[in-house]
This record gives sequence, C-alpha cells and structure tokens, in this order.
Amino acid sequence: MSYLQIKNISKSFYGVKALNNISLDLELGEIHVVIGENGAGKSTLMKIIAGLYQADEGEIILKGNPVKIGNPVEAIANRISMIHQELMPVPYLTVAENVFLGREPKNKAGMLDKKAIIRGTRELFEEMKIEIDPRAQMGTLSVAQVQLVEIAKAVSFNSELLIMDEPTSAISDREIENLYDLVFRLKAQNKAIVFISHKLDEIFKVADRITVLRDGEYIGTRMKTELDKDTLIAMMIGRELKDVYERRDKNIGETILEVKNLGRRGRFEDVSFTLRKGEILGIAGLMGAGRTELAEAIFGLNPSDSGEIYIKGKQVQIRSTSDAIKNRIALVPEDRKLLGLNLKDTTGFNISLSVLKLFEKMGILDKKAENDQVDRSIEQFGIKVMGRKTPVVSLSGGNQQKVVIAKWMLSKPEILILDEPTRGIDIGAKTEIYKLINTLANEGKAVIMISSELPEIIGMSDRVLVLSEGRLTGELHEGGISQMEIMKRATIQNKPLSEVG
Repeated sequence: MSYLQIKNISKSFYGVKALNNISLDLELGEIHVVIGENGAGKSTLMKIIAGLYQADEGEIILKGNPVKIGNPVEAIANRISMIHQELMPVPYLTVAENVFLGREPKNKAGMLDKKAIIRGTRELFEEMKIEIDPRAQMGTLSVAQVQLVEIAKAVSFNSELLIMDEPTSAISDREIENLYDLVFRLKAQNKAIVFISHKLDEIFKVADRITVLRDGEYIGTRMKTELDKDTLIAMMIGRELKDVYERRDKNIGETILEVKNLGRRGRFEDVSFTLRKGEILGIAGLMGAGRTELAEAIFGLNPSDSGEIYIKGKQVQIRSTSDAIKNRIALVPEDRKLLGLNLKDTTGFNISLSVLKLFEKMGILDKKAENDQVDRSIEQFGIKVMGRKTPVVSLSGGNQQKVVIAKWMLSKPEILILDEPTRGIDIGAKTEIYKLINTLANEGKAVIMISSELPEIIGMSDRVLVLSEGRLTGELHEGGISQMEIMKRATIQNKPLSEVG
C-alpha cells in the first residue's frame, strides 16, 4: 500500500483545465521528482495536496484512507508540509520566532516564552545539521538560509511528506550541495519528499522516481535508472528536442553602445566594452560578480558613479530609467514577478502599461488602439493565453517572460538587456525564448544577455564578457568560448583585465 495516492484529480482556472484526471502515488523514504514544462500543472497539483487549492474532481488517499484537505492547517494535521518557491518569511522576526510562528510556547504568566523558542529551534537545527543562529533576524539571512529555515519549520510539524517547489532556483552551487545533503538526510529518516525542478542534472542527482506532467495531463512515472535526459525531455514536451540553441544568420553591424571605465562603488569598477547592432553579448560570472549591478547601471535603475556611456558615438547621461528609455534601452529584469510584472492585473494591461501615451488622443486613452496593439503583441510573441484579459499571474513562467519582453518591445528599444531571461523556465519554453532572442538580434537589436547557465551563454552569445568580484576579467570571442575558459576567468580574484591576458 502506498503512503499517499492521488486518484483522478482535475482542476480548472478561468475555464482552462489545469489538471485533467491525474493519478500518482508517493512512498515514504523516497525522493519523488515531479517535472514538466511551465503550465504543466506541477505546482497546482502540489497545492491541492497541501490544501491551498481544492480539486474539482478526484480524491486523496493517505495510508489507505480517503482524506479531505481543505486548507494548509488540515494538511499539517495530516503531516503534510509544502516549502514554496516564493519564500514568505516574516523578516522583522527572529529565526526562532519564524519557526514557531502561530504555535509559540507560553510561560506560566501566559507570555511568549522566548527562551523555549530559541531552545527548541536550536535543538531542531542541531538535529538537521543547520548552522544558523536562532536569534538572528530573519531579514538578515541569505535566500539559501531562509530556504533551510523553511524546511526546518516544515520538519518541526513532524511532517511525513515534504513538498519542495523549485528549492534551488535562487541559490548558489555551494548552497545547493548543502540543501541536497539535508534532503538526503530527510529521506534516510523515512520522509516522503516531492521535489519539483526544471534542472535536468539536478533531477538525475536527487530522484528515486520521476513523474512527468504535460499540459495538465499525466504522462508517466519511471525509476530514474530507466531514463536518460533525451527520453525525459521527449516525455516533457512530446517531441525530441533538437538544436536548442538555434543557429542564426548573423548580420552584425556598427557599434551602438560603448561603456568606458564604468563603476559603482562597492559593486563593480572600471568596466569597459562595446556592443554592436545585431550582436548577442553574453555576460557571465559567479553570483556576486556584479553582472546585475552593471545592467542596472546602464539602464539607470541604480546609476553608476564613475565612467562614461556612449550611444552611437555620443556621450549620454543615464541617471534614471526614463533616461535609458529615451536612449532606446530596455531591461528585462532578473526577477520578472517582482520587477517586470504587475501580478494583480491582466496580460493586456502588463503589455501596454509602459507605453500608454502611444494610445492617447487629445489626452484620452484610445482603448481600441491599445487592445489592437496588445492582440498583435500576443500573436507576435506567441504568448499562450485565453485573451488579453487573462490575469498575468495565471500564465506559465515562459509566457510571463514573453509578456515582459513584449512590453519592452513596444518602447522600440535598440539595446535590449536580458538578465537571466530563462530563470525558472522549462526546457521547451527556453527554446522559444532563445528563438525570440535570435529573431530580435536578426532584426538589428543589440542584445546583452546575462545568465548563470553556462551552456546558455555559450550557445547563444557572439562574444562573452566575464566578470569576477566586480571587475572585467575576460572577453571571449566565437571559437574560444567554453565552460573552462569562462570559469578560469570567473574565479580570478582582484586582477585587472590587463593582467589576465
């Protein structure tokens, strides 16, 4: 008998079927990876198990008995916990107060027993080999540390099933290894672990069994040993994936952007490079190298305090985002949900938001002109959506990214900066984004692409700049771009480019 069985679960949102007749089983003492493209239904299914959503049809059977899980409290009562991709700690409370939030022990006077909270958290952390001070303020922790605290909190409920939704999406390689160690220890304690991930290498490292969903349908469950990457990708997208990084006919033109000795105190310094029309310039480096900060300076989000920027040979002052937009620069940010989208509004509103003035006539918004342009953008960028009024929050990650790109394309940029353009996006959607980037370059857009995924940087870039500790440590050209060459320069410490060679 399986520990937990999901039988014939179906769920719809806004008339769209998110899950259709899904059945699978989970076992104690295993790591069960659930994989699929964005929009496949992974998170929806997990939220039903965790009580955040209610299924329209189907049932959940726990240890042989049907259960109704109407909310997260009932899930916890059934020893089921979910650690969400979007972490939601209370930053102004301590780590210990976050762990015991909502179930704080009281002393004899009925007051909060802080010593008991700290003691309980310390004992929990020692058992789980987590080295975090329970007295530290939650807001001072790194993303990886917050992730560990959230897992510890879930374990403290005496949970038998832990659901982890993209737990490694925003943490460094070293922190990922620590997380793996913790997951394997939980497995050894006979916990059932559901692990949602897009990273194929990660999946084959942690999984015992792998379940594939596609377009809300159950495709199959296989032992890891029965699969290879090509077979798994074919199950995910329904076809073989060839030429992920599609070759393009390059038509690289004249220099459009020149950056000279650009710096921002404490973030990066003395960075110089050029960018040409029709070129895809990759920027690589380890976390903290200054890649995002450089992009934000060029876009005026956090302006530089030294150096010069030239566009078409003319020096420009970019002290704000409006300065950047006037100079035909656009930035697709690293965190699309926080900085790229208004998640409370529709797809159409998000596309037209930044260029509403284009649709004004005598100070009055021409809704028909706006709607016509939005519909053209939806078609042009292949955004899979029921219509312009569909809430943008309901779209898959890949389609949300297309909305952000479509929004900025209406401002008619000549320079497009893409910061982690495929983060949190499945392999099929990545391919669509790559094709879109190539199309924009072929149209003459000058593209700067920042990515932590080296195969992506190598596969897409015409040239690659490498940053280390805020300094430019290398420039690689086609034919000389490789993971080894990038990493050699990304790990250089405090050496100027002239000393690197």
